[in-house]
Amino acid sequence: MITTSALEIRIGARTLLSDASFRIDSGDRIGLVGRNGAGKTTLTKILAGEGQPSGGQVVRSDDVGYLPQDPRTGDPDVLARDRVFSARGLDATIRNMRKAEEVMASGTPTEREKAMERYGRLEATFLSKGGWAAEAEAATITSNLGLPTRVLEQPLRTLSGGQRRRVELSRILFSGAQTLLLDEPTNHLDADSIVWLRDYLLAYPGAFVVISHDADLLRATVNKVFHLDANRGQIDIYNLKWDAYLQQRETDEKRRRRERANAEKKAATLMAQADKMKAKATKAVAAQNMARRAERMLSGLEEVRAVDRVAKLRFPDPAPCGRTPLRASDLSKTYGSQEVFTGVDLAIDRGSRVVVLGLNGAGKTTLLRMLGGVEKPDTGQIEPGHGLKIGYYAQEHETLDTSATVVENLRRNAPDLTDTQVRSVLGSFLFSGDDADKPAGVLSGGEKTRLALAVLVVSSANVLLLDEPTNNLDPASRAEILGALKTFTGAVVLVTHDEGAVAALEPERVLLLPDGDEDMWNAGYAELISLA
Repeated sequence: MITTSALEIRIGARTLLSDASFRIDSGDRIGLVGRNGAGKTTLTKILAGEGQPSGGQVVRSDDVGYLPQDPRTGDPDVLARDRVFSARGLDATIRNMRKAEEVMASGTPTEREKAMERYGRLEATFLSKGGWAAEAEAATITSNLGLPTRVLEQPLRTLSGGQRRRVELSRILFSGAQTLLLDEPTNHLDADSIVWLRDYLLAYPGAFVVISHDADLLRATVNKVFHLDANRGQIDIYNLKWDAYLQQRETDEKRRRRERANAEKKAATLMAQADKMKAKATKAVAAQNMARRAERMLSGLEEVRAVDRVAKLRFPDPAPCGRTPLRASDLSKTYGSQEVFTGVDLAIDRGSRVVVLGLNGAGKTTLLRMLGGVEKPDTGQIEPGHGLKIGYYAQEHETLDTSATVVENLRRNAPDLTDTQVRSVLGSFLFSGDDADKPAGVLSGGEKTRLALAVLVVSSANVLLLDEPTNNLDPASRAEILGALKTFTGAVVLVTHDEGAVAALEPERVLLLPDGDEDMWNAGYAELISLA
């Protein structure tokens, strides 16, 4: 289905993958894993035909359905339902059938006759593409992914990031592609939708490659693991299920370390002996032979996996501010005829910690965009208090300038820092050398997350607005941000599906959308997090 030969991926002077040859066949259920920035997203784009390798070849023998991390694809004025139908070319056919029906109902006799002929041709096309069964299939997928009818009848531009993500996932699953490439498919899904997706993938008749930091999803669905090791520029292929892969990988690493330690010990003994012998002319040749033998001993070893580096994240002390640095009153937002929320009041006191809960589409992201000054409310007002400094982490990284480099993004947000200081901060977030000069638009989801967090660190913000900050992060990076969140002394307003993030925040209050009800936090709200 997909075959690669001598595949090479380079970004600047850095080689992410070299001389990689592998196949993805029918029935393969592959988990593609590796640390943030290892090149997983770049590799899947190349496999999908949306990027070009630095070298080598990719051959696709069947249709490929690709779910990127960024859901902002497609015409924003298209209805969500039509976006799903477009995967099989049904959207235009259904739209034209509806137009023909209107003419058949209200046109002149001549117009009605022509419309009936046109409708017959369109219906034949519709039936050849699956017809009413296809419509029912699409409805099943969208319903199980938490997209109600009212959302499907809205233009894409009116949907939240989570809803857009569900629309794109529905579209890919509905496409009928023989091979699926899914980049973090569980982002923005509630617990029920994740369970349904696991079952769907288990029964999927084709092949799929999934990038995910959801270990439960990988454990339930994959029968192979591709580990992308950017330290060695190699892809290690394990024909094993998830738990067996974890055990085998650890066994392999122990063996490699043991073999290298033994070889280095023997090579050191040989080199020491050679150094003693080379001083004597009669033993110079023997000394050279010993040295060459020591070099061969080391060159034949498998590389030992370097320990993955993790960005060290600590928020600095927040800038001084008044007692209530941010206040919002009577906020409302409507998209067309769809009311998102109305009458929302919120006061963010110095050092307070608030979680915003609600189903997808309840307006959580919209509220944070309003508080961050990115979007205007239809009614109500945002009142900045004395000394307010906001740090806004956007769910889809909209605050990053994708046309600017990593360095330029940080410098724009920290104009008082010297170039040395900027690069020092970026280095602590694993952007060093050429990586710091890459355009932000080519970064993976995890790398964009690191850059957005670096921007927060230099902001000295006293109010952090965090919208799904742990999405796209590997376990080690997620642990870093949760540790930083736990120790931050400023105010935080958090939107998340991550129960661990809420536990680290230790919230005082909860705001429930779309009703705008506010309450003191208690353990009873914890079970709503994964459902929201």
